Amino acid sequence: MGLSPRPEPRFVETKGDEPWITTKLDAFVNWGRSNSLWPMPFGTACCAIEFMAAAASKFDLARFGMERQAFSPRQADLLICAGRVPLKLAPVLRRIWQQMPQPKWCISMGACASSGGMFDNYAVVQGIDTIIPVDVYVPGCPPRADVIFYFLSELLEGRFPELSAKTRFGA
Repeated sequence: MGLSPRPEPRFVETKGDEPWITTKLDAFVNWGRSNSLWPMPFGTACCAIEFMAAAASKFDLARFGMERQAFSPRQADLLICAGRVPLKLAPVLRRIWQQMPQPKWCISMGACASSGGMFDNYAVVQGIDTIIPVDVYVPGCPPRADVIFYFLSELLEGRFPELSAKTRFGA
């Protein structure tokens, strides 16, 4: 009938006990993304000092794959806004957010970034969610490092549900 014969199946030959692994490309890419977030800190006040302490050796952000702080918005996928944002910085913050590639997330760290804090005046933005979309709000004035780690883990489990702890360990 004009059909060509079925091609011979090809097999991958391995030498001895060489290990090899197979997976879906999407699962591999999501695993890589979840284990290597590149945050861009946008710190303007005391919350930024607490974030620096979280990145230091005592608390170590490296457990989330955040050894590399991206100080360029084009290389970051997580914006951490720590501290109060004056109205003059609002356009700068929006431009930084627009320059970040997709997928991207935002953490509003501290009372000042989330709601303006104690600075209820004309010069301070009353919550950065009026400028950019926020994924996670971290409460506190300033929030402690363990609270930052808790909300980072919540962000990772919420954005990558197939990589959550329940799925990984079969719970």
